[in-house]
Amino acid sequence: MTKTVAHIEKVLEVANSTSAAALSRLAASWRRSAERHGLDPGEHRGPRRLEGTHLCERLGAFEKLMTVAAPRLDNLYSLVGQSGCAVLLTDDDGVVLDQRISAADTAVFEAWGLCVGADWSERHEGTNGIGTCLAEQRRVIIHRDEHFYARNTAMSCIDAPIYGAEGQIMAALDVSSARADQTEAFNRLIGAQVAQTARAIEEANFRAAFEKARIVVAESDDAEAATLLAVDDHDLIIGATREARRVFGFDPLGALAPRPANDVLGRADGPTGFEKAERAAVIRALTRAGGNVSEAARQLGIGRATLYRRMKRLGLDQT
Repeated sequence: MTKTVAHIEKVLEVANSTSAAALSRLAASWRRSAERHGLDPGEHRGPRRLEGTHLCERLGAFEKLMTVAAPRLDNLYSLVGQSGCAVLLTDDDGVVLDQRISAADTAVFEAWGLCVGADWSERHEGTNGIGTCLAEQRRVIIHRDEHFYARNTAMSCIDAPIYGAEGQIMAALDVSSARADQTEAFNRLIGAQVAQTARAIEEANFRAAFEKARIVVAESDDAEAATLLAVDDHDLIIGATREARRVFGFDPLGALAPRPANDVLGRADGPTGFEKAERAAVIRALTRAGGNVSEAARQLGIGRATLYRRMKRLGLDQT
């Protein structure tokens, strides 16, 4: 029995087992691929690809995300590119928007369908790093024969989700490897860097969405999540990342209804994580400005009178 046939039989056996799906996330994904999406693990066709006008429209819709993500994709590629890895950014449907691949590896990844315009959603490609990351909205590593399709078992895929400014999942960050000697231990090391880069993209996208607001980093028990609040000149919270919404009990999705920061965070029990972060930001600005309130206000992007009010509220005097 060939490895391909053995893989196909194993996937179908597991996919048909309800008990296996209940015990394993991988088995559950294989079952979704076979039952919900009607896929055959022995299928030979390549990934579906968007081209022409359809691809241009997709790229245009995600132009802002691609702009803020580009330098972070470059940084990630500088760390993993020499080891035979490709870096890909997809939209929330699993369509590849941008990529970083060495010239020497381009032909291999193109043959596998890891290229701009390719649709790697779970509904079309079965269990894979990009599609399963988006379907389950979590970090995943799909290593070689964990893929649903037998034709994808030569690759390893390491992915992390990226959430938008309104809490919605909007993209996946993927590192895929063509190396036959890629180990699971190495995948885990790459996975940590992928998660860190995804968080950096999420933070940069949130800051761009609220470029006129003050961005405050709040405390969270999840060190891998971006926990940011956008506060306007009236001290109203007007935006929050997905993790910040969870921490403060806001609606998980959609535009945030403005609310006074003090009403949400309170002061009865002493400074909150938000207030400590705000106080630190004001102190840093005053220190950089040598105590000059007008200069500190300019650095913070607020008016001098507004800064005086905040200093008073935070218990800071001019000295």
